[in-house]
Amino acid sequence: MADTRSGTAGRAALTRALRGVPFTLGYTLVLLGTGLYATLGDPGTVHDLLAGSSTDVSHLSRRPLLTLLVSGLWAVGGVTSPYLVAFPLVLGGLERRVGGVRTAAVFLLGHVLATLLTELPVALSVAVGHLPASSLRRLDYGVSYGLIACAAALAGLLPPRRRWALLGGTGAVLVAGSFVGADPLTGWGHAFALLTGVVCGPYVRRRARRRASARHAGCGIAHSEQVTGNTRRPSAH
Repeated sequence: MADTRSGTAGRAALTRALRGVPFTLGYTLVLLGTGLYATLGDPGTVHDLLAGSSTDVSHLSRRPLLTLLVSGLWAVGGVTSPYLVAFPLVLGGLERRVGGVRTAAVFLLGHVLATLLTELPVALSVAVGHLPASSLRRLDYGVSYGLIACAAALAGLLPPRRRWALLGGTGAVLVAGSFVGADPLTGWGHAFALLTGVVCGPYVRRRARRRASARHAGCGIAHSEQVTGNTRRPSAH
């Protein structure tokens, strides 16, 4: 009987936790779906889809909004991508504190700004002849920019030791990636995304304090009504 009650309570707690992060849950399911297809689908079709989702200058100049959208529907590495582990942890932690809309805003800001800040210099360099025209087409897609921005924003909500541990760990991973053959432009994009998340820190801290205050006020009112017997029954119509 005790095990049954414990299991029921655990499932209820899990359900409440998932309901509290709808944006993270929905986005993670999308990434799992595209990751499965990238791993199990026809290699030629997968390559064509990823190439069409690339946020290179060529695609951004022709269909910027669509390119920015579809590039964020994939996780580099498919279903085995480490991003699929970090994604729900980071975005879920941020969403529980500031809500889904603001989490999506931080993610989108990091994704868009880091992409533009890396691709616009490429366009200018090609225009003045410093880079060949082939540089306008490159394979660059995934959720890493938005994820890194959200990680930096989440760090701003943590106590100092955990904050610096998260920022330091993220920075160390990015530096390590730069030494194992990662695209230098992607490395710069990651740095821009991290800075974007840090800049978002004061905004998410204000929002987190407001949500916490609202929850405490709501709990206080509910407790007061329960103690004083001021709850009303719904009237019959």
